Amino acid sequence: MTMTPRERFHACMNYEPVDRVPNHEVGVWVQTKQRWRDEGFAADDRHWDWFVGDPYWDLDPREYIDVQLEMVPPYEEKVLSREGETEIIQRANGVISKALVTGEAEGMRMSMDEYINFPVEEPEDFAKLKQRFRADSACRFPAYWEQTLLPGWRQRQHPLILGRNCQVQGFYWRAREWMGTENLSYGWYDEPEMMHDMMEFIMEFTMETTRPILESGVNPDYVFINEDLSMKTGPLLSPQTYAEFIKPRLTKLVEFFKSHGVHWVVIDTDGNPELVLPHFLEAGVDGIWPMERASDMDPIALRQKFGRDLRLWGGVDKRELAKDPAAIDAHLESLRPLVEEGGFIPTVDHLVPPDVSLANFQHYMKRKQQLLRGEAF
Repeated sequence: MTMTPRERFHACMNYEPVDRVPNHEVGVWVQTKQRWRDEGFAADDRHWDWFVGDPYWDLDPREYIDVQLEMVPPYEEKVLSREGETEIIQRANGVISKALVTGEAEGMRMSMDEYINFPVEEPEDFAKLKQRFRADSACRFPAYWEQTLLPGWRQRQHPLILGRNCQVQGFYWRAREWMGTENLSYGWYDEPEMMHDMMEFIMEFTMETTRPILESGVNPDYVFINEDLSMKTGPLLSPQTYAEFIKPRLTKLVEFFKSHGVHWVVIDTDGNPELVLPHFLEAGVDGIWPMERASDMDPIALRQKFGRDLRLWGGVDKRELAKDPAAIDAHLESLRPLVEEGGFIPTVDHLVPPDVSLANFQHYMKRKQQLLRGEAF
C-alpha cells in the first residue's frame, strides 16, 4: 500500500501499520553546508528548508501556517559596539548580548551569545512589554490567507502544522527571553504575582492570536510548542514550580488547541526535561522532540518509562554521525524496536553539525530510509 504523507504521519502516531515511517529532518549548520560544498556537494542547488521536506533526501512534505507571535513592533536590531572578535548587539526581542564574530556565516555563529540585559527587570517593565504583544495586529497572518491559502489547507494530503519552527513559543521560553535565566529563576520566588500574570498572559495571547486561523475550520495536524526549559542534567525549574506556574496554563492551552481541531500537541524541548514529562502528559501533550542524546535522553528508556502515551521524535545522536559507517549502522539498528512499534519518528537530535562529513550523512540517510521501510541492513 502507498499512503499519503498525511495518512502515514497519523498512522505512525496512532501505532498503526504504515507503508514506511515518516522521514523528517531539521537541517544543518551553515558551516556544515559550507563543508559539504567543499566536499563536492551541489549545496547551492539544493533546498535547505528541511522542515517542509526535500525530494533529494526523500524527506516527507510538511506545510506550516505562518502565524506571527513575536513583538509588534520589535526592538531595533543594531550593533552597539565592537571590540576585537566580539560585538555587543541589541536584538529584535530587546535582549542585549555579546556575540562572537569569528566563524560567523550567514547569521549563524559558532558559539552561544553572552547575555547582558533583558527587557523585563521589574513588574513595570512587563506592563510596558505587553503593548508589543497585541493579538489583533493584522500583520500576524499572511494577507488574504482566507482566499489564497485556506482552500489548499482544507484539501491537503500532507501534514499541516500550526506555526513555523519557534513561532508558538512556550511559557518558560518566553519568560526566559524576557527576563533571562538567572532573573527568571529568582522571579518564581521574588515576584510570584508577576510570574502568574506572565504565564496567564502568554496563554491568553497564544490562544487569541491563533483563534482566527483555528476558527476557520482548518484543523492542523499538530502544533509544536517550543519550550527549551532544561540543561544537560535536568530542568531549570523544579517540577513543583512547573506545576504551580506553568502546568495549569499549559493544560488550558492544550485543551484550546485540541477543541479547535489541532490533532496532536508536541513540545520541542532541548536538554533533559525528564522530571517534568509527567506534567506534560497530564496537561494533554502527546509527544516531545528532539531527545538530545548528549543530555541522556534515550528514546528506548523513555518509551519503557512513559509508555505509548508519549510519542517520541528525534533521538538520533549527532555525535554518532561523526564517526564511521559501522557506528552509524549500529546506532540506527538500536532504534529498530521503536521504529517497528510506532509512535516514533527518528531524526537527528538537532541541526547536523560541521563535524559530520557529507559521506557520513549520505550513508546515514541511506540506512535510515532502509530502517523506515523495515528493511534489514
